[in-house]
Amino acid sequence: MGRQYFGTDGIRGRVGQAPITADFVLKLGWAAGKVFSEAEKGRKLILVGKDTRVSGYMFESALQAGIIAAGVDVGLLGPMPTPAIAYLTRTFRAQAGVVISASHNPFDDNGIKFFGGDGFKLGDEVESRIEHYLDQPMETGLSEYLGRANRIADAAGRYIEFCKSTVPSGFNLDGLKIVVDCANGATYHVAPDVLRELGASVTTIAVEPDGLNINRECGSNHPRGLASEVLRQKADLGIAFDGDGDRVVMVDSRGVVLDGDEILYIIASHRHSSLGGCDGVVGTLMSNHGLKLAFDKLAIPFERARVGDRYVIESMRKNGWKLGGESSGHIVCSDLTSTGDGIVAALQVLKAMSETGKTLAELSRQMEKLPQVMINVRMKEKVAVVDLPEIRAAVVEAEAALAGNGRVLLRPSGTEPLIRVMVEGVDQELVNRLARQVADTVEKVLL
Repeated sequence: MGRQYFGTDGIRGRVGQAPITADFVLKLGWAAGKVFSEAEKGRKLILVGKDTRVSGYMFESALQAGIIAAGVDVGLLGPMPTPAIAYLTRTFRAQAGVVISASHNPFDDNGIKFFGGDGFKLGDEVESRIEHYLDQPMETGLSEYLGRANRIADAAGRYIEFCKSTVPSGFNLDGLKIVVDCANGATYHVAPDVLRELGASVTTIAVEPDGLNINRECGSNHPRGLASEVLRQKADLGIAFDGDGDRVVMVDSRGVVLDGDEILYIIASHRHSSLGGCDGVVGTLMSNHGLKLAFDKLAIPFERARVGDRYVIESMRKNGWKLGGESSGHIVCSDLTSTGDGIVAALQVLKAMSETGKTLAELSRQMEKLPQVMINVRMKEKVAVVDLPEIRAAVVEAEAALAGNGRVLLRPSGTEPLIRVMVEGVDQELVNRLARQVADTVEKVLL
């Protein structure tokens, strides 16, 4: 069955515009409740968490009402990172977990994404079954068959302890000065505590969410403020999360920003040297070619998946590999958790620093990135741009100019109405010019 509402990362859009409306989310809660109530006999439980967007309160109430109407209990987690909800879904033996978040998007967007009882995102078949019920009349059960709601007061503490459990018991960050940017999002009340409890001296920025400032000029999408603060504080490093905490970028003591490719390399190379090998790593179509070249030197197998952490995880599970990620900062360590987790990934980098005695700059220096430029072109509606003759001709011309020493990639965003134009090559000036040239053609054709 095809899917009308679910995209690569749940259902997402502008608040107040279909389908991100209170009435739709009410019915979505009911539809999900119906699907998961059919799975097993007995009482059912679905956990619901959210990030710090002002609209999250409205959608939390709507989801709660719909799920209860379907006869399923609800555990309310409040503001919690997306990976925390995946973890708690497993530990509470819940049938599903629901995250109300639009991740790195601005506050006026929101979305709903689901985890199954195993802590993994739902497969297409389950999402299609939920959509089936969205087309049915909503029915409310009799009082004796309604679900019940319970607020889980110790959710943050449980997750903090889990994060600390992903590093060795004797591990500590004593003497390390870290600046943490929580994007005014869901990590604001957990990430600083994890690092402090491990012994670090922590300075925080963007930890005062007001419902409207999530991701606004802060967090993993806007790390320049963090870089400036690291330099001002003379800190050892900085860590920036996105609004729901499943992405992370880092800043070294020189103020240099390290993206997901560099973080993935540090974790994989350290595992390779300390454990006597790394079985393989999954990246995406957007991963820098320098990452592959660095892994080739270490004889670490590398495979590219479609963009989106669900596709990275699918490829990891298919290959039996434990590590994968995206340049955006989604890093998945499947031997530790079931989904991308910014805090867990950052701890793995800090572990590498501790065990090697090297700084973040020294660890990242072992990978040399090729010049890569990405330009986002906004579009009004989804169009298969690579099939349009004028755009295809612009891509062919750019590829010819690269002469086999680079690549051109056009990819529609799975979460926003954008076409991402990416050009990668050896010469920075040529890459800049070709990216602008292709992007201008795409913009002209789509106008």
